Amino acid sequence: AQAAFVPQELTTVRVQDPRVQNEGSWNSYVDYKIFLHTNSKAFTAKTSCVRRRYREFVWLRRQLQKNAGLVPVPELPGKSAFFVGSTDEFIEKRRQGLQQFLEKVVQNVVLLSDSRLHLFLQSQLSVPEIEACVQGRGTQTVTDAILHYAMSNCGWAQEEESRP
Repeated sequence: AQAAFVPQELTTVRVQDPRVQNEGSWNSYVDYKIFLHTNSKAFTAKTSCVRRRYREFVWLRRQLQKNAGLVPVPELPGKSAFFVGSTDEFIEKRRQGLQQFLEKVVQNVVLLSDSRLHLFLQSQLSVPEIEACVQGRGTQTVTDAILHYAMSNCGWAQEEESRP
């Protein structure tokens, strides 16, 4: 007898395509594309694509930690000032670390219930805007902000940008 097929909830999250912004200036930084594809009911949009920088990940982890109580939050890759090797190598190591961080986070039910995580992954709101939205001080609800981003398609527009 065959067991009834229960579609498994699957969430794929990828951290890709590191890009240096403001290259050559003192405030240059690298941001990463976060691509998410899921069939989980936990997420508002089934596919999304945003760009975030390391500093925003640090903020996210701190917030998750605050709200998760005793649930351990995965570690982020370190802020190594004494990195030996090329910048590219460092960026790639960090990319892998950020991806592992998000892969663990999205598998954790407690962390998934934090709406900051959803706005981080599925909207391009800045950190202060995410805070405002979560606290109900924003112009939109969390779900609206995510749907608005999904509908505006800027998640995909980033794919189409012609490279300089």
